[in-house]
Amino acid sequence: MTTEVRDVTDVTGNIVALEHVNVQVPDQGTARKFYVDTLGLTRDPEQMTGAVNMWINVGQSQFHLPSGEAQVLRGHVGLVLPDRARLLARLSVAKSDFADTSFAFVEDDAFVDVTTPWGNRLRCFGPSPRFGDVSLGMAYVEFDVLTGTAEPIADFYRELLGARCEVVEDASGRFATCSVGSNQQFLFRERDGALPDYDGHHVQVYLADIAGPLEKLQARGLVYEVVEHQFRFKDIVDPDDNEVLFTIEHEIRSTAHPMFNRTLFNRVLD
Repeated sequence: MTTEVRDVTDVTGNIVALEHVNVQVPDQGTARKFYVDTLGLTRDPEQMTGAVNMWINVGQSQFHLPSGEAQVLRGHVGLVLPDRARLLARLSVAKSDFADTSFAFVEDDAFVDVTTPWGNRLRCFGPSPRFGDVSLGMAYVEFDVLTGTAEPIADFYRELLGARCEVVEDASGRFATCSVGSNQQFLFRERDGALPDYDGHHVQVYLADIAGPLEKLQARGLVYEVVEHQFRFKDIVDPDDNEVLFTIEHEIRSTAHPMFNRTLFNRVLD
């Protein structure tokens, strides 16, 4: 099986960091048991410490897990975790805890595929030179997109966001890969057939230059929220004709945002 991730590079382009993936969860207790006890990640001790939202630290990135009807990312998230053997031990123990949910895991030589209790897919790797010196982190988010859209999606990120992108092909087909930080990528994997409906989940990245992309996206009518140091859009379009290619809300922040480069606490499991 392909590992579906490209070698890292120090050249990141205008997108300098992927901070979080946000999906709603119906039950905070089950989410804590999965993300903290089973995956071995850390609940942020400083932000969202109440009963209706939870931020989960993954190195310098996060999952944001507000309460609500379950949301499922159309694709999967690639994580780097420090100890495969301990992860597998915790996953095995968790089978009984999540018996009546979508929880599952499958081992591969290069990674472990894990499905959350609500159907989100995670691909868990051990530390590797392909991820630089990262031993714990969010390496990539891979999105399932329609056949024929990888090239114009790469054009969108290059021309409108200033990202470093290319389109490549492997044993599983064509995909666009866009750098969204040091050792971090967005991957847009072409798939045959229709996609599930978009349910409102989102991703958040930081831009070195936010003004240029904001002006370009506003000119196309794509921006629907602008606040200090931040804006949002959700439609990825073909730069040639503005045809919508894929929908995923982007929370775009500048490096002047007070949350940029905040030190995140990550505990070490025994």
